[in-house]
Amino acid sequence: MAGRPPLSIGTYGKIRTRDVTKPGQGKTYRSWSRYRGADGVTRQYSATGTTESKAERALKSKFAGMAGLGSGGITPETRFAVAAGEWIEEMAAAVVAGERSPTTESTYRGILARHVLPALGELRLREITTGRVDAMLGAVAKNAGNPTAKSSRTIISGVLGYAARRDAVTSKATRDTRAIPTKPKKTPRALTPEECSRWLGLLASDELAVERELMDLTTFMLAVGCRIGEAIAVQWEDVDLDKGVVRIDWTVSRVKGRPLFRKKVKSTAGFRTVVLPEFATELLRSRAAELYVVDTAVLPAQDGHEELDLSGVDVATAVTHLKGTPVFPGPNGGLRDPSNTSRDFRDARGSEEFEWVTSHVFRKTAATIMDDAGLTARQIANVLGHARPSMTQDVYMSRTATDPRAASALHGALGKAYSMHK
Repeated sequence: MAGRPPLSIGTYGKIRTRDVTKPGQGKTYRSWSRYRGADGVTRQYSATGTTESKAERALKSKFAGMAGLGSGGITPETRFAVAAGEWIEEMAAAVVAGERSPTTESTYRGILARHVLPALGELRLREITTGRVDAMLGAVAKNAGNPTAKSSRTIISGVLGYAARRDAVTSKATRDTRAIPTKPKKTPRALTPEECSRWLGLLASDELAVERELMDLTTFMLAVGCRIGEAIAVQWEDVDLDKGVVRIDWTVSRVKGRPLFRKKVKSTAGFRTVVLPEFATELLRSRAAELYVVDTAVLPAQDGHEELDLSGVDVATAVTHLKGTPVFPGPNGGLRDPSNTSRDFRDARGSEEFEWVTSHVFRKTAATIMDDAGLTARQIANVLGHARPSMTQDVYMSRTATDPRAASALHGALGKAYSMHK
């Protein structure tokens, strides 16, 4: 005769209850049943209560708390806020280990606190349904915008994934939520060489732009095709003026409650060594000499950089002296704030002709010039630090240094404009 089939994991058998009241004590009932745990072993459990129904409910609650107890203390009865707290701390540990970006952690903590937890925090994990998540995301999209709703969806998915790895949920409620629409991307627009010249002229004639060294910074970004955070993260040890190259390994970030800091660029494709156009090498030589003189000499009040005596400065000595400091320092000599620098560019663009210009336009301009010069997508991607155009190119082409033809193309298009306004 076949034996009784085993219980499924996470389920219990028939619950029995009896009166176990002892003389002189209040009424007490005891419920018991068999439960098959995550380890596959069936054991008997019990619970008591002042009535039969209370004893049975207490036993069922115990079983519910044990369900999904595969690893850690997360179960289907765990509140979403608890699981979210453990998930974000796991991310914080990954940040310390250098595996995740601190800015990502900071952004997620903010959205979690402002949007996700107020809506879902007190729900049990088993109560996080597709319908509830979909409604919540719709409200966030309406009140805070689609980008915040997308980030909220990513966070909820991450928390539920964390819970699923502990067998507390079996599926992600975010999987079947409605797609959150994104705005169509604008057609990329770049500065023409003539517009570059007028733009540099505008910066050279603006006292505030001169004080904030926006012309030098613009020229460098046009020459290297880098992002604004990458440009202001470059330090003098990243520059080799003899070889005419600059290493782009870092970007500047800000996290609430912390000072500005440099962090590694987030992708392997982002680590690159860029060959400098001649005008960019000249620019960096002049900057090194100027910063060295300012840093080592007692100078009278100056109305402009042109009054500094840079004659006789050994550039190699200057670069060695400046190691550990930014090529484009902030007002206090430390790192520049990327948000403030972007605002500086907005303040400087002034006229209607350049109202569309942002710091990212300089990157698009560099890419357009290289494309017009006939460089391949792979060569341009190497300069910009973009993701791989194809597996073949990524595996079989070196990324240690970019093609010198990129520097030649950029110098041919922009060298004259820089010389006119330096």
